[in-house]
Parts: sequence; C-alpha cells; structure tokens
Amino acid sequence: MTDETTVTLEQTQTKAGKYLTFALADEEYGLEILKVREIIGMMEITSVPRTPPYVKGVINLRGKVIPVVDLRLKVGMAEAKRTDETCIIVVDIGEVEMGIIVDRVLEVLDVAGKDIEDPPSFGSQVNTDYILGMGKLNDRVTILLDISKLLTQADMSAIEGATLSTQGESSTQSEDEGEEQQEQPAPESSEQEGPAPEGEQPQGE
Repeated sequence: MTDETTVTLEQTQTKAGKYLTFALADEEYGLEILKVREIIGMMEITSVPRTPPYVKGVINLRGKVIPVVDLRLKVGMAEAKRTDETCIIVVDIGEVEMGIIVDRVLEVLDVAGKDIEDPPSFGSQVNTDYILGMGKLNDRVTILLDISKLLTQADMSAIEGATLSTQGESSTQSEDEGEEQQEQPAPESSEQEGPAPEGEQPQGE
C-alpha cells in the first residue's frame, strides 16, 4: 500500500459519520449531523437590501436573528416554488448560525468511510472544495457537503452584515417605540363630582 493510498483511506475515515440528507430538485445532498441545529418549516423571511440574490433575508427564531440562504441559488440551480415540504435547516458555521432553504429533508444516514469517494475533478474552472465526498449508499450517490466551505469569506461578510443591519434596525425601532410611550400624556381623570345619590343626605345638615 502506497503512502498516497494510506492518506486517502485516513481522509475517508475522518469523513465517516452521520449525515442529514436532503433534496434539491432530483439531487441528494448530505450535511454533517453535528453541524445541524434544527429543522424548521418555512416562515416569514425579512428581506435585507444590498445582499447577494441567494441571501433571502433573515428570520426571527425565538428572538434570535438568523440569516437565511437559498441553497438552490447558491449551487447554481433555478429558484423553485415553495411547497409543504420546503424547509429551513439551521446549521452552525463557526460562530454563526444560519438557515439554508432546501426542497425537502430525507433522512439521517450513517455513512462508513469505505462508502465515501473523493469528489470528481472538473478542472480548475470548477470549485469543488465544498464537497467532502461522494457517498455511495443503496445504489444512489449522495453529495456530502462541507457547509463551512460552501460559503466564501465574502459570502459570510455579507450575511453577517445583513444580520447586524437587521438587529440595529430592530433596536432603533424599539427605542423609538419606548420614547413614544414616554411622551404620551397621562389620561385625564374621568371621575366628576355629581349629586349625592337619592336617599343619602349630605353630611352636616
């Protein structure tokens, strides 16, 4: 066994593990389960101006602002109509939590190292650094993604900028609402002195 073969075997073993699989069109992809935080249904997304087309905006998830990326657009596919199966996978990328929109979630697979091959080479014009490998299971191929490499540094800067911008707007809006509440005059008392009820005589008579 050559040194190159040994290195390749070690690399595939480190890629072995559990993957959450999902579909984009007819293609099947997988994410390392340890980077998946949760799966949620589609919800209202607030668009953020001056961001790349694949950055759909941000969501408010239990009080936390999370940027959302349409994975179809990021990998060069056409945007698809939303269905009941469309969902958002919340993933952890370093210090950033991000949502990715996928067509549908499939299952969790335990992929052995022997079932993972290196990604094919498409030449220098095509970047495949974000592909961990090609999983071969049940007569089908699953593209295993390294989500931290799928987005470039410029992408992450745009996403973080969108998140900070939205958080700043929310903070300013809250402050403005608080000032409006403080400036509102106290309501005048509606109680007026009226005549004494019948049957009661004023004191002192």
